[in-house]
Amino acid sequence: MLNLNQENFFLIDGLGAILSAFLLGVVLVKFEIFFGIPSSALYILATLPMFFAIYDFYSYRQKDDKLGRFLKGIAIINLLYCCLSIWFAFYHFQTITYFGWAYLLIEILIVVIIAIIEFKIAHRLIAKNGK
Repeated sequence: MLNLNQENFFLIDGLGAILSAFLLGVVLVKFEIFFGIPSSALYILATLPMFFAIYDFYSYRQKDDKLGRFLKGIAIINLLYCCLSIWFAFYHFQTITYFGWAYLLIEILIVVIIAIIEFKIAHRLIAKNGK
């Protein structure tokens, strides 16, 4: 996976962010009772990935010598988003169901794996380009 074209990670991350925003802002809201996460929290969690997608698509269009810095940036943002998701889950501990926990933990696991790969590629690119 580390051998994929570095720019493609911005597309993967951006498309994943759009999918996450859709699932959180539409699907989970529609089935709020099933997941137990209040729609107000879901809308906040759904809005942030839309900004991440904009960042990803902007970064995708940048020059090769800046890719390492942009990949490192989105990796950090992704990890902060995971922390926020965990905070929301514990904040709504009284209402969140096992299905809500399962969804959030699976999403967090996927995002953390992607962030680790992005950090590895970013480190390699920064060492190669010095930027």
